[in-house]
Amino acid sequence: MRHDRSALAALAVAAVLYGLTFVVIKDAVAGFPPLAFVAWRFAIGGGALAVLAFPGRSDVWRDALIAGSILFAGFALQTIGLTTTGAANSALLTGLYVVFTPLILAIGRRKTPPPLVTIGVVVAFTGIALLTATNGLRLVAGDALTLGCAVAFAAHVAFLSRAVHRHAIVPFTAAQLLVTAALAGLASLLFEQPGLPGRAELPALLLTGLAASALAFLLQIWAQTRVDATRAVIVLSLEPVFGVIGGILLLGERLTIRGWLGAGLVLAAIQIVLSRGEEPQTLEAELVRPGA
Repeated sequence: MRHDRSALAALAVAAVLYGLTFVVIKDAVAGFPPLAFVAWRFAIGGGALAVLAFPGRSDVWRDALIAGSILFAGFALQTIGLTTTGAANSALLTGLYVVFTPLILAIGRRKTPPPLVTIGVVVAFTGIALLTATNGLRLVAGDALTLGCAVAFAAHVAFLSRAVHRHAIVPFTAAQLLVTAALAGLASLLFEQPGLPGRAELPALLLTGLAASALAFLLQIWAQTRVDATRAVIVLSLEPVFGVIGGILLLGERLTIRGWLGAGLVLAAIQIVLSRGEEPQTLEAELVRPGA
């Protein structure tokens, strides 16, 4: 694939949208049930993509049910976690899916993880301890939930590496987003007291549903037809940086010296794993960024 500056710029825009989403969600779920927010967000995003290419085939829905279920787990954990942790922490911890993905793939293949992956995991968890530990080595609830979210997103990438080549990208993605919305809606009915979003929540839902789900997805897909997957993933790994910047500038969040050191180690762990030269078919699998 050709190195293309406009494609890299499109990926950078997508990374900005993904990163700033943490700030938007953090503010929105302060007064709206988090699972209901996930349901409305993905109903909007999935519906927009379904208008472009409706997923009508049964095999698309079969794989989308699995992918959407994993996405629901990830986004539910992330969104609920944002009610008790900062946007900056959430962005950094979510970005650890880059570290967990090759680890899960190695376990699935019953192989020893590559040395750089092992080093990345050690560096990542050292960074987590510095970034999130407030009392000894205990995580606050939101941090622990967001770590679970990163594992779920990694599992989603691993599943896509097997399933995505069987379907057209847009209808398959639309289907899994709609599955995510349906599961989140059901969970909200069971565990929350959901209601219709009001004027306060509507801007956040439109931004996350249309911009961070539909638009950013289309930017990323177009860009990945013009640049190789390794460059694409490296650019998208800037998402945690934008999440931290957004949390600091828009929400007034602050990191201590220890927190900055931990953040640096988390970002270093992501780059260590990316630098190992992942197999093209695995990197190309992530056509929908599972982050925010």
